[in-house]
Amino acid sequence: MSDMSKFPMTRRRFVQGAALGAGALMAPSIAFGQSKPDEIVVRAWGGAWGDALKAGVADGFTAETGIPVRFDFTEDNEIKPKIWAAVDQGRVPPIHVNWDTTINATISARRGVTVDLSDLPNLKGLLPIAHPAGLEGYPFVNTYSYVYVLAYRREAFPNGAPTSWRVMLDPKYKKRCALYDDGIGFTSIAVIAGGGSIADIPDNMKPGYDFLRQLKKNEPLLGEDPDFTTWFQNGEIDIACTISVNARAARQNGIAVDWTVPKEGAEVDTDGLWIPRGLPENEEYWAKQFVNHALSRDAQAKWCSALGLPPVYPGLKPPADLVGDPAYPTTSADFTKLVSIPSPVLVDNQSIWFAKFNEIFQG
Repeated sequence: MSDMSKFPMTRRRFVQGAALGAGALMAPSIAFGQSKPDEIVVRAWGGAWGDALKAGVADGFTAETGIPVRFDFTEDNEIKPKIWAAVDQGRVPPIHVNWDTTINATISARRGVTVDLSDLPNLKGLLPIAHPAGLEGYPFVNTYSYVYVLAYRREAFPNGAPTSWRVMLDPKYKKRCALYDDGIGFTSIAVIAGGGSIADIPDNMKPGYDFLRQLKKNEPLLGEDPDFTTWFQNGEIDIACTISVNARAARQNGIAVDWTVPKEGAEVDTDGLWIPRGLPENEEYWAKQFVNHALSRDAQAKWCSALGLPPVYPGLKPPADLVGDPAYPTTSADFTKLVSIPSPVLVDNQSIWFAKFNEIFQG
């Protein structure tokens, strides 16, 4: 998943009512006069990600409302300027809901192109991580957390899991290691693996950049979420910095892949959902119903279980294969083993880090 680093808005309040059933949708009285659109278009990531959103959220939403959901798999960074331009020019945006990284969502929220979601009934009782840090209201809502793990093929590590990110520098993994194509989830870890510390971020990134320059010699493959699963399935890579979802998808497809949190730690982040300003009133209403449904107990259980990621709905059990997994944090102690970069730091610096990453690897 790339910046990945996913949220847009004006503040319009809808009258709240009692929720239906398990709290998936707003009360039917609110929908009076809100005609249903032909479809809801949701920007999404492909591969295992899109499959999980369909099975966990979209199918249930369509069953409850009768509204089909179409996915737009345009990359998050590519669709962002299209949404911004539509809002700036007073045109209807190209999608109804954006499934986005928290970083990109925060940038869009700061720009003022997102709809406030504070009136969604299913926000009540969610874990604190659901609320966008440092922002007023709910210009977007975080839907789960995730960890950028060190994934590896068991065959390449017969003596057990690698213990350090520095294993990527080993010449035996030349052209057999992989990163996201913008370095997301790895640049901060590179600082620590390069001899620095989390306290150096963002003012002293030199240890990380030096580490990346060393790693360039191993000619890592650079890609997006679906690529990692494919690479592992095809036996093209031995190690990768990727979200655990992608390694898990390969393992579920019969590939002997595992993952670990090395001694330097691993970066933890969140994604979420947001709605762009400028939709017709009825379409904005039903887009909100989609987001509200995604926050229901049933949808959170199905969606996050399929992804293998910790939900923002409290009290849900991890999938059996992820109980006790360090990449599935559910307690404060779990999070202390991970590297969490504050969202404002990421928002203010990630474009700089991406540019430097591209300079190093593409220059």
